[in-house]
Amino acid sequence: MVPVVLLASGCGADAEAGAETPQASSPEVRYGPAVEVEGGVVRSYVTEEGGRVVELGVAVDAGVLPALPGSHDPGGIVTPDGHSIFVWELPLPENHGTPFDHATLDWVPAGHEPPGVYDVPHFDVHFYTITTAERMAIVPTGPEFGEKAARHPAPEHIPAGYVDPGMPPVPQMGVHWVDLSSPELRPEGAEPFTRTFIYGSWDGRITFVEPMVALSWLETRPDETIPVATAERYDPPGLWPGAYRVYFDAAADQYRVALTDLGER
Repeated sequence: MVPVVLLASGCGADAEAGAETPQASSPEVRYGPAVEVEGGVVRSYVTEEGGRVVELGVAVDAGVLPALPGSHDPGGIVTPDGHSIFVWELPLPENHGTPFDHATLDWVPAGHEPPGVYDVPHFDVHFYTITTAERMAIVPTGPEFGEKAARHPAPEHIPAGYVDPGMPPVPQMGVHWVDLSSPELRPEGAEPFTRTFIYGSWDGRITFVEPMVALSWLETRPDETIPVATAERYDPPGLWPGAYRVYFDAAADQYRVALTDLGER
C-alpha cells in the first residue's frame, strides 16, 4: 500500500505545481483539390497525428456511388473490348511528406482481365511515384516500350510473394505485379474478389501501388485494414505503406481507400 500512497502524494504535488497531463493530438485531415463528378466530389487526402502522416488516401463522396457511369457511357477511355473506364487524376495535398507524386481513381464498370477474377465493377486506386508526364508517356508507340516493360526492378525492390503474371503492360500505367496468395488468386479455393493490393513497375523501378476494391464490397461500408508485403528497399525511399485501409467515414459521408502503416522504408 505504501507505493500507492506515495504515488497519490506525488500526483497531488504535480497538480499543485501546475503540471499538465499530456493530451493526445486529434487527427487532422488535409485534402487535395476536389474533382467534381456526378453525385459529388473525389479528392486525395492525408491524415496527420502529431505532425506525422499516418494515412494517405482517396475520399469519395457517398453520393458518387449511385451516380457512377456505365461501361458504355460517354466521357471514358474506350478499351479494345468496347467498354469504357473512367480515370480521375487527383493531385495530392501540399506537403504530404510521401514519395508519391499524384493519385488516380479509376472506375472500371465492366471490370478487366483476367476473366473470372477482376471482371466485376470495381475501383483501381493508383498512387504514383512518377509524374503525370512520365505516366502519360507510357504508350505502345513510345521508344523502348517493350524494353522498359521487361526491365524489372531489382529483387530487393520487389515485395515477397509478388510476381509479374506476364500480362501485357497497361498504357499510362505499366506492369502490374500480383500477390499469388491473395484470396481471389489462390490456385485452390479461390474466393470472389473483394479487395486486393497491386504493385506496379516501369523501366526497372516500382512506380505505383494500387489498392483495388470491388464496388459490391465497398457498398457494404466495410472498415478493414489489410497488411501488405513490403520490399527490402525502396526507390525513392520514404514513407511507404505496410497496410491499406478501406472504410466509410460516416462523419464526412465519404468512402475512403487509404495507404496506412506508413513508415520510412
